[in-house]
Amino acid sequence: MRPSRFNFSALLVGAMATFVGIGVARFAYTPIIPALVEANWFTATEAAYLGAANLLGYLGGAIGAHILSERYKLRYVLGGAYIAVALSFFLCLSPIGFVWFFIWRFVSGFAGATLMVVGPSLALSSTPASQRPATGAIVFTGIGIGAFLSATAIPLLLNVGLVLAWVGLGVLAVAAGLIADRALAGLKSLPAIPHSGNGSEGLTAAQKWSIGIVMAAYAMDGVGFVPHTVFWVDYLAREVGMGQTIASFQWAVLGVGAVFGPFIAGRAAKKLGWHGALLSGFLAKSIATALPVISVSMASITVSSFVVGAMIPGIVALTAGRLSEIMGPAGHKKIWGMATAMFAAFQAAGGYALAFVYAFLGTYEPLFSIGAVILASGVLLLSTRYLIVRKATQMEKN
Repeated sequence: MRPSRFNFSALLVGAMATFVGIGVARFAYTPIIPALVEANWFTATEAAYLGAANLLGYLGGAIGAHILSERYKLRYVLGGAYIAVALSFFLCLSPIGFVWFFIWRFVSGFAGATLMVVGPSLALSSTPASQRPATGAIVFTGIGIGAFLSATAIPLLLNVGLVLAWVGLGVLAVAAGLIADRALAGLKSLPAIPHSGNGSEGLTAAQKWSIGIVMAAYAMDGVGFVPHTVFWVDYLAREVGMGQTIASFQWAVLGVGAVFGPFIAGRAAKKLGWHGALLSGFLAKSIATALPVISVSMASITVSSFVVGAMIPGIVALTAGRLSEIMGPAGHKKIWGMATAMFAAFQAAGGYALAFVYAFLGTYEPLFSIGAVILASGVLLLSTRYLIVRKATQMEKN
């Protein structure tokens, strides 16, 4: 098989996984929330909890993805996940009830996490080491492309009706799954993702501390991730009073940022190193998350949309790169699955906590302050890495 075809197949497998895993399964729901409320399918509080159901499912998928990928053929694992995401849209064409929608939002989250853990790891492990940074950057643009398409296509579909919007998303998931399955066939002659034991053999104390710090910060990003990815469109459309059109435009800006985010992260990693770039990404995201609290001018919310959008996949790519730098490719899937599970746990807890805060206060604005503070805590944690690692190294020498 020619190297160019091999790389393109790996790229498609990873990109389709991130596109559907978060871009469609998660982000496509956000611009639909105002329409669900206005059509009286659900109250604003119920719609918020349905968004959190996806986060809870993501936690389950993040925990189970590694086990599934070790026990079953990767084609079955990935194919089942794509089918589950598609069904989560096709089976929600009418307001059957909150419990029914909750179940299927949970399923979409579980399947989305499975795609996010298995797809990128398979793509990177099937790519020559020299091409992994470029492949990784492009793979994670799937998140942004999904967000951008959801922002541009869903408003058009909603003009016809909610049913067409659900159908359109289901068709999108099916199409992406078929493309990924075809690309996966191009990887059949290549080794599967390496098995990695317990993932900690041979690591120094400093490396273990570095991994712990990165994973803890990534977990904090799981909470800071929530306000813009679940509540942003409804906040701008109904609470700020900008309307569905402008709110959808801002979601498109977020999507454009998410498309460029992995490339920005890649450039930063070359200039600052993986850890320095990750620290800078957290700082930028915390400031951008706080901007709507300071001002809801068009300039302010546009900057907020773009920077947060860029740092959503940017921090994912930087975290994956930093962990791969510490662990090496053989241990990457194991540790990446653990990091994704921690992210998902905090994301689910944060999603329900923020939905509760909204239900209690009746306003979204405090949620952005909470998210910004938690992201700033991640900045402080990453900043302590140098002191902690130096101490761990000294203790190991003694």
